[in-house]
Amino acid sequence: MGSRLGLKLFLSYLVIIAIGAVVLVLTTDLAVPRAFQRHLGQMSGEMMMGPRDTGSMLQRMSLYGNFQDAVREALTLALVLSTLAAVIVSLVFSRRMVAPLRAMMAASQRIAGGHYNERVRVSGPGRSADELTQLSLHFNQMAERLEQTEALRSQLIGDVAHELRTPLTTIKGSMEGLMDGVLPANDETYQQIHREAGRLQRLVDDLQELSRVESGAYTLHPRAVSLQALVEAVERRLNRQYEEKGVAFTCDLPAGLPAVWVDEDRADQVLTNLSGNALQYTPPGGTVHLSAQENGAAVQVNVQDSGIGIPAEHLEHIFTRFYRVDKSRARPGGGSGIGLTIARFLVEAQGGRIWAESPGPGQGSTFHFTLPTAPPGEHPA
Repeated sequence: MGSRLGLKLFLSYLVIIAIGAVVLVLTTDLAVPRAFQRHLGQMSGEMMMGPRDTGSMLQRMSLYGNFQDAVREALTLALVLSTLAAVIVSLVFSRRMVAPLRAMMAASQRIAGGHYNERVRVSGPGRSADELTQLSLHFNQMAERLEQTEALRSQLIGDVAHELRTPLTTIKGSMEGLMDGVLPANDETYQQIHREAGRLQRLVDDLQELSRVESGAYTLHPRAVSLQALVEAVERRLNRQYEEKGVAFTCDLPAGLPAVWVDEDRADQVLTNLSGNALQYTPPGGTVHLSAQENGAAVQVNVQDSGIGIPAEHLEHIFTRFYRVDKSRARPGGGSGIGLTIARFLVEAQGGRIWAESPGPGQGSTFHFTLPTAPPGEHPA
């Protein structure tokens, strides 16, 4: 690619030199004949007046001396004009070079003041863009990311406030009902309060976990792990919840599937999050099917459900924290909206990737993620 900015500076210097040289030559060509004619005229006038001093007359009548005077006068004028032209051209080029930097300085000050929608004008984007243009593009990308981060921060505060408001309102209402004697002091009332307090606890735990995974404040201990053992552990943990809701959980793991190189606890957390999410959005009588296959140097795991499905326009946002496909759906019907975000961070931290697919609303969805296979010679403990 080369240094296009350096090339432009080099060419600008050449242009300045060329313009100065052209002005110098043109001025010399125009000024020398006129100056020479003027000196010849003066010499002729002195000859007609008659000689007074023979030595001085011979010097003034010297054709070479008059030519020297004419050239010296023309060169002086040419030097002044060429210098002036070079200064003007240099100012024009320097202003064009400095203008984008000044614009970025002004925009950065406005961004520092909280105006994240500031952008600088970009001229000539593309493969031929020089370093200043590339710097402007990167500056605008940085400003856009800052604006998005600020928007996410504001949205996060609003989402957390909304998540906290619902269980707190329920708990407060129940306690007021108990104090006023409107609600009976029985097990059902206490269980409702306990459930809402549990929701608050889960939300706080999820937020704490999200903060840790987003900042990378955790340590991974990868080792060879059997995927079969991971799936069986998740199945035992969620089996009762599946039975209570009436959703069938099935597995299809081929024989000879290689071990995966992961942190066992974090991989277990990913499987639990995805399987629990599938259960959450699958109605009674539905099924959740877990399968896996070897995919190059990784093992691909698929969690397929026959639930409510995901519209195509929401698939790319499904792993964003607090994102919900149905904005009007009551919070008690779903989780905290953080589990999928945590799963994405944990999968990517272990060298895999995660994505979702769905034929559409009411047609179920499938969550896929990959985990690297264990190095040769490493076997599950």
